[in-house]
Amino acid sequence: MNDKIKLDISGALQAAAWVEGEIESNRSDLAAAAQAVDAKRKEGLLGFFDLPFNKEGAAAIKQTAEYIKGNFKNLVVIGIGGSALGNRMLHNALNHPRYNELPAGKRKGCPRVYVLDSIDADYLKGLLDVLDLKETAFNVITKSGGTVETMANFFVLKDMLKREVGPNRAAESIIATTDASRGVLLEIARQEGYRLFHIPGNVGGRYSVLSAVGLLSAAVSGIDIDELLSGAETAVKDCSAHDPYKNPALMGAALHYIAYQRGKSISVVMPYSDALDYFGDWYCQLWAESLGKTKHVNGTAVPVGQTPLKAIGARDQHSLLQLFLDGPDDKIFTLLGVEKRQNSFIIPPPDGAGNELQYLGGSTLEKLLASELEATESVLAKRGRMCLRISLPTVSPYTMGQLIFFYMLMTAYMGELMGINAFDQPAVEEGKRITYRLMGRPGY
Repeated sequence: MNDKIKLDISGALQAAAWVEGEIESNRSDLAAAAQAVDAKRKEGLLGFFDLPFNKEGAAAIKQTAEYIKGNFKNLVVIGIGGSALGNRMLHNALNHPRYNELPAGKRKGCPRVYVLDSIDADYLKGLLDVLDLKETAFNVITKSGGTVETMANFFVLKDMLKREVGPNRAAESIIATTDASRGVLLEIARQEGYRLFHIPGNVGGRYSVLSAVGLLSAAVSGIDIDELLSGAETAVKDCSAHDPYKNPALMGAALHYIAYQRGKSISVVMPYSDALDYFGDWYCQLWAESLGKTKHVNGTAVPVGQTPLKAIGARDQHSLLQLFLDGPDDKIFTLLGVEKRQNSFIIPPPDGAGNELQYLGGSTLEKLLASELEATESVLAKRGRMCLRISLPTVSPYTMGQLIFFYMLMTAYMGELMGINAFDQPAVEEGKRITYRLMGRPGY
């Protein structure tokens, strides 16, 4: 299949003459990082590598999706962080922009899909105002089985559901996605007889979107999850070399690492596509939680990490671009472009007043957005700002599978280059412990 995403580094090479030399001087470190990731994969430590090949798991997910489609008009995903952002990303990218507002016929009979990742009571009430609990399935997702925000929302909704439809019907309306061997949610699911999916032990939350965590709600809404996994499988094969010029994920990590070494402590991802809006949010969690760490050098604790920032083209050209161009040179930019969109609108010539805009007449919105991407890339490079471009032929399950895996692997490489563990999140646990104490949990 020729529908492959492409990484273009010409903007980075144009922006700074030293970039190419730095790639060459870091070749041994880049090869070592690729070898380390390969070794961890072989040891079974990096389960996200295995997800694209799990055909049996995909079949079970599709079977449960058909059950939900045949019995419910709504699906609510209850999760937070990696258990929610991946779902939002897939629906935003691959479904109609107003999917939940479409009549059932235009959704091909598929249920509406909502993601609940807030414990703001007003937000929850707003969601309940548009749901009929009798017609709603719930997918509660927490790998640990005890994520406090997720379980609090789940307990509220489970209680309401039981009162509305009775305990037996409530159990038929709930699907749990959690660890295979431990956790409160696993115990509840077994006790009450929920349909159950397991998150592999070697797959962290922010790396889990290609598991049942993200695939179930995608399949419920009609997204082709086989194509999504096929795209990721393609990226596994295309990103296997130890030479950065033959492995785009390794090249992406190389340029971000070189930039970080040069004081560029912020990584901006800027999609020129509203369909990729939530990809930016998913990326921010992946990059921040994976790479924001403290490591010890010669007995000294040293904080490291590159701050991710999402911007949207062309909207944020009217808000953030001024800072990007004239502000501190502390950022590396990745522009995401889409070569062919599903729709195109011709801009009619202006009537009467507005002669200065006559040049727009007969052109298209698609061309205007593509031109703005080109302009942003050009001006960033001319200002000496390191800039990459990733091009998607279209936004499809196949290209999204590639993009998702590309970024997960790039993050793994970056962790090796920085000398940190990209798969834990120790600092987050401290805040959890304080929350437990404030909420009166025994032992805290």
